[in-house]
Amino acid sequence: MEWIDAATAAERLGVKPATLYAYVSRGVLARRHSDDGRRSLFPAEEIERLARRGRPRNQPPELVIESGVTALGADRPYYRGVDALELARTSDFEAVAEWLWTADPGAPRNADPGAPRNGDLGAPRNGDPGALRNPGPWRCEAEALRVAVDAQRGLPDDLMPLDRLQVITTVLGASDSLRYQLDPDSVAATGRRMIAGLVDALPKLGEPRGESITERLWSRLCPHPAPPGLLAALRAALVLLADHELAASTLAARVAASAKADPYAVVLTGLGVLGGPLHGGASYGAERLLAEVTEPGQAPRAIAERVRRGERIPGFGHSIYKNGDGRGGLLLDLLEEAAPGHERIAAGKAVLGEMRRRRLPERNIDFALAILAAVGGMVRGAGEAIFAVARTAGWLAHAMEEYERGTLLRLRASYTGPPVRGT
Repeated sequence: MEWIDAATAAERLGVKPATLYAYVSRGVLARRHSDDGRRSLFPAEEIERLARRGRPRNQPPELVIESGVTALGADRPYYRGVDALELARTSDFEAVAEWLWTADPGAPRNADPGAPRNGDLGAPRNGDPGALRNPGPWRCEAEALRVAVDAQRGLPDDLMPLDRLQVITTVLGASDSLRYQLDPDSVAATGRRMIAGLVDALPKLGEPRGESITERLWSRLCPHPAPPGLLAALRAALVLLADHELAASTLAARVAASAKADPYAVVLTGLGVLGGPLHGGASYGAERLLAEVTEPGQAPRAIAERVRRGERIPGFGHSIYKNGDGRGGLLLDLLEEAAPGHERIAAGKAVLGEMRRRRLPERNIDFALAILAAVGGMVRGAGEAIFAVARTAGWLAHAMEEYERGTLLRLRASYTGPPVRGT
């Protein structure tokens, strides 16, 4: 079979590269990677057949937005050209967020998964050419934090973190007189302040080991000190979840930004969509599934009952990664390294085994998040909070593009109602 590169395929079809990759995500086209893993290749015969037939008629129209933030590969995202899985092993969340926001050309692009790491997650890695540089601790001013904490008084004690994050975002926005400055440097500064405030205004359950966002977030999700291996897994999860192209919450955030909504409003929009059970809320469903499997032998029954009820199995399947989500695979590997033989990992592997026995969809990162929360002894809904804090970086990166575009995103509906009567 003859294979051609993306530029040639897009030219033959008369579409933009983004539309070409949209055909891949919808299953219209197959794709493979070249031997060096750097290029996408497409079957020439399929391209020619599609070119003769024209746009697939049985596929719904798809909004295509040009973006330089994230590209989706066969099983993983690439942040401005850099493999997110490699960054998850080598770089801190703050450094990756800065990379998404600023695309600093001085930041290394050849992350090496085997590169050594400093023991202090919050310290810059001077002399480590395989990792993005950490810009240092992010802070939100004390008075704004005090108001954000006070705003949560009277809320139910068992309220999940995602609900608190929406309250915190609103209060932080109201206290920021610079929120309407939409130039890239100002939005990046707002992002640092906002993410620091989102984490630090959550109820404090323990003492953080250091000043990084990872360490501070752990102390808000778990009352126990963080073992180094699990802290590294949490840091990796934040990096892996920082962006994922035009996921539902990101599209909503971009629409808000195109209307020149301020960064806090953009993040509130994203948070509102993220909690849906088909998006970031899937990690909570996976937490509940895992909680039912108190020992590995209970996995078949837990899956069978959901299949019988016709329910979606939370934490499994992905609209883009049909053969498995590489982000979830890496996070599970890190958890096994950090806590070998842990009973919650054994339960998770039993669920995985049962899903594979039934030839059901592969696991995604939501399931790995649920195992991280269980192994770490985190609060209910911790996975959603990790997802939300991480994805705030991506939402703001996409918002910056919309602010620069300066054009309102206006989707059109395909009207299916009663015939329109004349006036």
